[in-house]
Amino acid sequence: MPKTTQLRTYTVRDGLLDEWVERWRKEIVPLRLELGFTIGGAWADRELNQFHWLISYEGPETFAERNALYWSSPKREAMGLNPDDYLLNTEERTVEVAY
Repeated sequence: MPKTTQLRTYTVRDGLLDEWVERWRKEIVPLRLELGFTIGGAWADRELNQFHWLISYEGPETFAERNALYWSSPKREAMGLNPDDYLLNTEERTVEVAY
């Protein structure tokens, strides 16, 4: 399968950006890495209360199949992390390297 990269932009609820970043870093990233994803970077935009990050997967499954595995993982459920508690809006765009 070819490498798939998504640029994800999340609009975070007022006052929760730092908490979201901390939980993302400590809980989400390790499981994503364990499941074969790579993280190309992450940025907090305080002016717009947004969080941007790049996530990629290149392996025997499609990105969607691997993403479904992440969401159905017992480790993901054990986090007790409901994105709706933090995020007002999410946008996912599949992107490719241009430079």
